[in-house]
Amino acid sequence: MMVLAGLTLTACSSKFKTYSGAPVTSIQVHKADRKMYLLNDDKVLMSYDIHLGGVPVGKKHFEGDGKTPEGVYYISEKNPNSTYHLSLRVSYPNKEDRAYAAAAGKPPGGDIMIHGGPPRKANGKPRAVSREDWTAGCIAVTDREIEKIFAMIKPGTPIIILP
Repeated sequence: MMVLAGLTLTACSSKFKTYSGAPVTSIQVHKADRKMYLLNDDKVLMSYDIHLGGVPVGKKHFEGDGKTPEGVYYISEKNPNSTYHLSLRVSYPNKEDRAYAAAAGKPPGGDIMIHGGPPRKANGKPRAVSREDWTAGCIAVTDREIEKIFAMIKPGTPIIILP
């Protein structure tokens, strides 16, 4: 009986959730409102408050600019071993982003993700963040929220990031 209780507790505490609802057909990010919506066609399935790059206004053009991209991308990969609990890679930079950066003689940057909260300290507690927008250009939600999102999203899902 004790073993069964332990297994149940372990299963409940897993960061890997399951989802059996309507499929997510797209993601919309509204940067100005700090909101992300998971959609099935035109129906909102879930909405989340988000944190963005440290310089959130404007379109990302270059590595290190602290901006979150704007435009149409897709989820290219799921990372179960992310430094940020779990993460979903956004396909930035696309061909146009690379061309724009190249014309300026700068790298476009990359590693744009939807991910969980800040990495944890050695004692397991989350690191404190001192401002609303703290990522290096990513889209952040809480660890609990990324667990749900990670279960709902499949690679190839379009993500539209609006100003």
